[in-house]
Amino acid sequence: MKQVKPLQLFHKLVKTTQNERGRLMGLDVGDKYVGLALSDFDNKIASPFSVLVRKKTNVKLMASDFKSLISKYSLKGFVIGLPFDRHLVSSDAVQMKVFIDNLRRTNMLEDVEYTFWNECFTSKNVELLLKPLNLKHPVHSKTMLDKFAAVGILQNIFNM
Repeated sequence: MKQVKPLQLFHKLVKTTQNERGRLMGLDVGDKYVGLALSDFDNKIASPFSVLVRKKTNVKLMASDFKSLISKYSLKGFVIGLPFDRHLVSSDAVQMKVFIDNLRRTNMLEDVEYTFWNECFTSKNVELLLKPLNLKHPVHSKTMLDKFAAVGILQNIFNM
């Protein structure tokens, strides 16, 4: 995995021909789940995709899941939500960076580039949107929130 700047990742995809163009995947990394969003092939629209259960004890299995997704959906990069705070380094940001470092150390995702994107208020905005749905089951509610937070992260990079 190679970290690049957001603009660099986006422009690289836009400059490729339609046959070479891949997709981006947005990641909302949480304690228990990783919400996933998938772009269209034009990298203009993000859609909710899935949620992976975060496997802290077996990062290689998680890397294998990502490797399968990269192959199956022609992924060229990840846009990973990072909670930015000007004054503090949040524990969520540290935990997320540790997760990414652990994925990198598996050496299973060598060909994919990633970038970080400010995810401040993404989950809160989605929470407000989902509230009228009155989702009763807590796991269903949480996984729905994580998928749509990933959509918010990914869609924002298309609007830069």
